[in-house]
Amino acid sequence: MEYRGLMGGFYRISEWVMRLSAINVLWIICSIPFFFFALTGLMSGDVNMLIQSIFPMAAVAPFTLFPATAAMYTVARKWVTGDEDVPLFKTFFKGYKENFVQSLVAGILFVLIGILLFVSYRFYSNLDNMLVLLSYMFIAMGIVMVGAFFNLFCIMTHLHMKTFQVVKNSFLLTIGNPVRSISTIVGNLAILIVSFKFTFLLVFFAGSIGAAFTFWQFNRSFDKIKQKQEAMEEAEREKAEEEAAESETLELDGDTNASKNGDKSN
Repeated sequence: MEYRGLMGGFYRISEWVMRLSAINVLWIICSIPFFFFALTGLMSGDVNMLIQSIFPMAAVAPFTLFPATAAMYTVARKWVTGDEDVPLFKTFFKGYKENFVQSLVAGILFVLIGILLFVSYRFYSNLDNMLVLLSYMFIAMGIVMVGAFFNLFCIMTHLHMKTFQVVKNSFLLTIGNPVRSISTIVGNLAILIVSFKFTFLLVFFAGSIGAAFTFWQFNRSFDKIKQKQEAMEEAEREKAEEEAAESETLELDGDTNASKNGDKSN
């Protein structure tokens, strides 16, 4: 039964509330160890305790957060590309299973890069000479890594690539399109800030809304790149056809001249 008017609007809103909350809860459940350490560090109220909680979070993230996030982006991809009525649980766990190994390996790589950047930043930020300025470089690299984190799952769930290609292209796409990367980071940061102000949003909406927003941004850029490639291919095809036509015309002219010369000699 299809509802129209005001009832139809309420029905659509309630439907999307259910979809977003269901996927967000599944994401949290599949990432419980990661969020446990994160919550422990945040609730301690101690900066040192929060920093210490980063390392166990990093240890469990490749096995929990990354596969769960890949599964969530699998559903978000379906929503953004027009398949809004996709079965939530089936699609989520199918995405979890299909992307588990790739997200695990990519997660380990991201964690290692993140730890390297964090340790380097801490080291240079504690220096008293001009080398302390290098700490800002590692902050910038960390921002690039955050942007690559979002692109990672978009590429992983949308394109068929090997793991190292996915990781490499996630960084290249972040650097190559800085405006979209910054808007994606700012958008997700805004969602996170609002979610911390209204705690229930963290549990039911923060992750799923962020995934849908991020993939929407990615899909817009991907479509533009695809259109440019198609336009370039079409231009090259037209150029090749024109060159072939010119070559054929020259050959016909050559045959005609040769025929005329032959008649004259006779």
